Formats: sequence, structure tokens, C-alpha cells
Amino acid sequence: MKKYDAVVIGAGNGGLAAAVRLLQGGARVLVVEKHNLPGGFATSFRRGRFEFEASLHELNDFGTADNAGDVRVLFDELGVTDKIEWMQIPEAYRVISREEKLDATMPFGVAAFVDRMEQYVPGSRASVQKFFDLAEEVRLAQAYSSSVNGNTDSKYMVSRFGNFVRSGSYSVNEVLAALKMPKKARDILNAYWCYLGAHCDDLSFVHYASMVNRYMMRGASMPKMRSHEISLAFVERIRELGGEVWFNTEAVRILTDEKDGGVAGVVFADGTQVEARHVVANCAPHVVYGKMMDKVPAEEVRATNARKFAGRGFSMFLGLDRSADDLGIENHNYFLYDTMDTVRQYERMRTIADNDVQATVCLNRADPDCSPKGTCMMYFTTLYMSDDWANVTPQEYYKVKNSVASRMIDRFEQDTGAKIRDHIEEISVATPMTYARYCGHPQGVIYGYESQYWDGLMPRLLMMGEDHRIRGLRFAGGYAMRLSGYSSAYFSGEIAGRQTVGDIKREG
Repeated sequence: MKKYDAVVIGAGNGGLAAAVRLLQGGARVLVVEKHNLPGGFATSFRRGRFEFEASLHELNDFGTADNAGDVRVLFDELGVTDKIEWMQIPEAYRVISREEKLDATMPFGVAAFVDRMEQYVPGSRASVQKFFDLAEEVRLAQAYSSSVNGNTDSKYMVSRFGNFVRSGSYSVNEVLAALKMPKKARDILNAYWCYLGAHCDDLSFVHYASMVNRYMMRGASMPKMRSHEISLAFVERIRELGGEVWFNTEAVRILTDEKDGGVAGVVFADGTQVEARHVVANCAPHVVYGKMMDKVPAEEVRATNARKFAGRGFSMFLGLDRSADDLGIENHNYFLYDTMDTVRQYERMRTIADNDVQATVCLNRADPDCSPKGTCMMYFTTLYMSDDWANVTPQEYYKVKNSVASRMIDRFEQDTGAKIRDHIEEISVATPMTYARYCGHPQGVIYGYESQYWDGLMPRLLMMGEDHRIRGLRFAGGYAMRLSGYSSAYFSGEIAGRQTVGDIKREG
């Protein structure tokens, strides 16, 4: 039986980052992936003459060489930045909401954002600037917490980051109301909420403020050759450092030690076994505890079942036989809502019949050459906040899938004035069933566990020690301590890898 210091299950974003950090710490590492390609959601695929991005709208907090964000700093440390060709996204977003008759296009850059908001909402400047001042304090407080691995000095936190402490237990809407921000300004500012998958009465202010601040400070980036370029760069780096990567290899069981119940090895679908005292699982705890382990501590089962699944994914990919200019597609990133009341909008997103929300990207606005000349590509995404797709029978599946896709096209044309339906050359649609089958996520969830008051970003980071109950087992990716999203997945993997290196060294 082969022996490794650690096995990483799943070559998604979190698992890849964890593997590199483990190897940098001197561990002997095996990465196993059931698919024949790395990346999980971070990949691309071809239909006809188009290569579609599978999931990444834009990478937050990467920045440029002279304005580096935390993700770029992490990629520099892991040795993958220069393996990827990067490009910058031209603008932050365009948000359109029918109920409020809202149509606003927002730029990157804090000063530019504040100026544009003042144009849309005269008199909003002071409150929006206060938001960014507070958001910057949040960022600095989080950086301090990370630097001491969560072992913060409470007196230091209060003296240096008092406003962070004061706002830490409140929701987005509560803090924006306290800042006396006008409603229309709040509506425009809250457009990113669906990227975190929780409405703004539940969503932690410090989590949302941190994300928005990083977007505006650094802009957003995209690999020239889609997110799969990042995944391939990580695999190359893992092999440079002496790690092994086995594709077409599904982990089916995690073996445990009879003495302490900790990790002892991993069994694969073909019956192969390897010995290892440490596993980083880049998959859902529901899957690990429900299918891969025979004995799981009761408190771990209770904690996992207490968590709430976040959004289930639905995506549509279009290859169009005309350019974006010809079709009237003006922007890179669109949010189309029925209402900017995020609580009501969230409730409408529970059912197939009521959900008409979409976050839509035209990649050609960032990279005009990403598709053949005279064409363009778009991808449309929405979330379902319940498992309503489980109510669709096999006989009705294709009809329902095509109906949702057609509604998305109609909605985009009606809200933006662009004309795309008659120019569709290629179309591909992914439902929650697709995501469940492709990546093994329960119910087709693509956003991990939902960020809630008791289970948001800061509580998870502060509870990292208590969450580690099984010796040798840690989690990375969208279900881990940093929640969902590309940036969060990379950081969760880095943290899990670094912690596992510490575990290995303590064991001698």
C-alpha cells in the first residue's frame, strides 16, 4: 500500500490550493480527482466554434502587479501567478430592477464609484463614503485576524478596529440604515448580494462590505484562457513540487484508525487503497460524512445537519453569430432583478415558476477576441434557494429546462433592449441535476452552505478550532470556513493546507 502524508480529495479550487501549500510545507501529497480534468467548476468546455467559461464571472481581489489584491499575493506565494495570462474586467456591474425602474452601471475604483453614485442619487456621497471607510476597517481587521490565525487580542481589536467590532454582529441592511444611506443608493450598492447567495437581512455586513470593498479597490480579473487556465497552472505547480495527481480516480471511503477515530487512509472506486493520516476534502461534509466514513462523531453530524444549503445552480451558455456591438450588448456583467428588496427577491428564487433573476456575462466585453470574429459569447446564471428541481419528473425535465432557458433569453432582451434570440448558434444548459452529477454536490448546490448570522464568515473563522473534531480531516472549498466563491475557495484551501502542515509537524 502506497503511503502519503496527505491525500487531497477533489481537484477543485480549494483542493488545488491546499495541495500546493502542503507540498511547500514538505508533505508528500496525492491529489485524486474523479473527473479527467482538474478544476471542478473552474473549467471550460467547447460547443462548435466556441469555448465557454463554465462558471467564473470575474475574479475578485486579484488586482494588478502594482495594485495587488490578497488573491494575487496568495497566487504569488503559491507560485502560479506567472503561469496565467490575466486581463482586467472593464466595469463593476450594471444592475436593472423592474419594480424600482432602476438601471445603473457602476465603475471600479472607490472614488469613481462614490462619484457615480452621487450622480444617480444626489446627496448620497457622505453615506457611501462612510460605507467604504468602514469596509476598509473591516478589511484591515480581517487581515490582522488572519495574521494571528484567529487568536485575536480583544483589547487590540477594540482599540484599533472599534467600528468593525460594533458592526460585526449586524446585517447589511441594518448597517446601511445606521449610515443613513438613501434607499436608492442602498439598492445599487446591494446588487452583488446574489454572489453570496443570502439576502441582506441575513447576510453579515462585514462579509458583504469586505467583498464590495475589494472589488472596488482592485477591480476584477479574468484568465485569458478561462478559469481552466488557473486549474492547469495549479496542477503544473503541484507536479513541479513533487506532488502526484491522479485523474479518473474517485475516492469512495476514508479509512479511520480504531484507536482515535482519525484518518488512516483512502479507498478508491477501483479498490486501490493508500495510507495517509491526513485528508483535505474539497467536497461537501454532507458527502464525506454521509457516504465516505463509517464512524462520525455525533456532534459533527449535528453541526453539519444544522447548516443550510445555499443556492442550487442553473446556467445557460450562448454562442451568438453576431458581435456584441451588433446585438446591442453593452456591458460585461449584468444583474437583472424583479425587485431590489432582497428578502422578497430571495423568496421568489425558491421556485422554478417564480424565479426570473439572472446574473449574465458577455465575456467579449472584457476580451473582444475570446470568440471568432463577428461573434460573441454569453453565460447566464441563477440560483434556486430550495430544492424545487427535485419536484421535476424525468418526463418533464427537458421541457422545464428549456422553458427556464427561454425565459432567461426573453428577460434579457426585454430589460436591455438587446436582440439575441435569432442569433443563437450554440446553446448549452446546466441545471441543478447537471451540477449534482458533474461535481457530486448535494441537490446541485454551487454555493456551499448559506451565510447566516450564526454561520457566516466571521463565526466560521473564529470556530475553526471547534470545527476540527476528526483527527487528520480538514475541508477546503465552498463548504469550508471561507464560504463560497473562487477567492474564498483558494483561501480556504490555503488555510486547510497550512493547518495540515502544522498537524503533520506536531505529530513528528
